[in-house]
Amino acid sequence: MTACDGAANKTEPVATETTAKQQTIMPPEKKNAPLPPPRNIPYTGKAKTIHVMVALADNLHQGIVPVPDRIGNGQKPETNLYWGAGYGVKNYFVRKTHDWRLLKSGKVNDTILERLVFRHRSKNFYLVADAYDGRYIRQTVTDFLQSLAGQRKDTLHVQGRTVGIYGNASLVAYVGHDGLMDFSLEDTFRNADGRRRDAIILACISRDYFGPYVQSAGARVLVWSTGLMAPEAYTLHDAIAAYTEGQSPEQIRLAAARAYARYQKCGLRAAKHLLVSGE
Repeated sequence: MTACDGAANKTEPVATETTAKQQTIMPPEKKNAPLPPPRNIPYTGKAKTIHVMVALADNLHQGIVPVPDRIGNGQKPETNLYWGAGYGVKNYFVRKTHDWRLLKSGKVNDTILERLVFRHRSKNFYLVADAYDGRYIRQTVTDFLQSLAGQRKDTLHVQGRTVGIYGNASLVAYVGHDGLMDFSLEDTFRNADGRRRDAIILACISRDYFGPYVQSAGARVLVWSTGLMAPEAYTLHDAIAAYTEGQSPEQIRLAAARAYARYQKCGLRAAKHLLVSGE
């Protein structure tokens, strides 16, 4: 199986639909336990925000093919495959790119184990990245979809400025295992405010699994996948770079595909087939 078919070079967990259905491990809380009601704090500032929600890879609580314990512990963001490891979101944006300046980092609560707040060095954009405990992937997906639908809005304060997050962001991204392979959600996430937000969904077969919810939320998808993939940060970074330049959805999708092909060495044609855009 090639990388663009889903088996990443190195250590990517390949979460296939068959694997997801075979595994029945669930988080400690009850599967249908009620989630806390979303906050709805308005934001009228001029700066735009990109909010990235990362479900930490978790061998015990997600339907993934197990990876080494060091990178598959969903309660340790510092070494996690999708956060602190080589091509994780934190490591990549902090150490491997120079267009974002880190302003603040820290734990939010027992669900969001670390939050990073960046500001673009030349454009009026903030980037907020949240590392969700892997056992709470259901909450991660729910927060993401509520944000796209405008049902969850909030703000944070950094260096004397107010930054809009969740549904106050112009672009909301999800990175990690496709949790919708393992569970379904009762909420349809119908758009609550008539505003269309942009979305990036880097997870296996995300177009099929997230499609109905995204359509209900009224979001515009810039990048999502048609098959198994390695949801690593270089793809996210290059898509965001094109977004902050004001490029078209097709240009953003192409930037993501080029990054994926370059790092996975799978060829641009295959990467373009894997990573597509759509509303």
